[in-house]
Amino acid sequence: MSKKIIAVVVLAFLTGCAGMEHSSKPAAAPNALPRMYFADESYGAPFAKDPEVIRFRGAYYLYYSLKYEKGKFIIGIARSTNLNIWEKMGEIRPETAYEKKGIAAPGAIVLDGCVHLFYQTYGNGPKDAICHAVSKDAVHFTRDDTNPIFSPTGAWNCGRAIDAAVFPYQDRLLLFFATRDPSMTTQMLGMASAPLASQFHREDWTQCGEGPILKPELPWEGQCIEAPTLCRRKDRLYLFYAGNYNNAPQQIGVAASEDGIVWKRVSNLPLLPNGPAGSWNASESGHPGVFVDRNGSHHLFFQGNNDHGKTWHLSRMEIRWEKGIPYLMRPEDGYEFHPQR
Repeated sequence: MSKKIIAVVVLAFLTGCAGMEHSSKPAAAPNALPRMYFADESYGAPFAKDPEVIRFRGAYYLYYSLKYEKGKFIIGIARSTNLNIWEKMGEIRPETAYEKKGIAAPGAIVLDGCVHLFYQTYGNGPKDAICHAVSKDAVHFTRDDTNPIFSPTGAWNCGRAIDAAVFPYQDRLLLFFATRDPSMTTQMLGMASAPLASQFHREDWTQCGEGPILKPELPWEGQCIEAPTLCRRKDRLYLFYAGNYNNAPQQIGVAASEDGIVWKRVSNLPLLPNGPAGSWNASESGHPGVFVDRNGSHHLFFQGNNDHGKTWHLSRMEIRWEKGIPYLMRPEDGYEFHPQR
């Protein structure tokens, strides 16, 4: 390999993205902060995890996990007009017996003028499950009377469902979730579906398949694949996911599918690794949330920290495409990075 090629690869690594650098501009300093650098300080240390973004009535809404006491989570809500600066609008707190230990990891979709929120119970180990709520203003939600609406069955999993993501496909709403094997060791992804014309009650969901749709196989994925989030590009579905447990480090990968059932990774390397020493996301770049705006632009929201989880911030990068393969553009410096193939 020539010295020039080596230098380009090293520069790409130092900026925190696995790939080849395509700009003549100098690299940003490792400790530079991105344009979007959001955390909720309502309860002390900066904290925001598990981002999910929608557009609703001319504004953007961000839903995120927020720790308000040691080991207890609620869901925060923030609003923006530019995807970078966010103003907190409210919180969703536990209201029912099944939520009493906490709620977290929201997934959202706008259907027929309403926001449907799918979220998990927290703190119940193998008994954590997916719940559903609906809002007409994106801030105040009414719980589904049949909550929790989904838990997986079968000998391949422990019955747990977390990290809900929903995506419309043909005449059905697909529900992607993370679960664990019966030993509670390996985290993996499963899928269920419900008719789009339904109310998404518990009886409307049908589990898809007799095993995981994606499980950890690559060294950087460790024993965990979680946090599914989806988008469509032409005739293919793309599933962005988090590999490895928090701060192990967790990093972000991508898989693609022609039918929503069979998934194949687009690369053996993470699309977005954790950052280098001294960067804001040195401990991890994790739990992705993909948002596609009305102008067709694709955005990857994700969580990170540099103190092994004492604090958590959320940020954003724009997704671009080349021959069906996603790559990232960092908004803080305009560089483009292509994943290594």
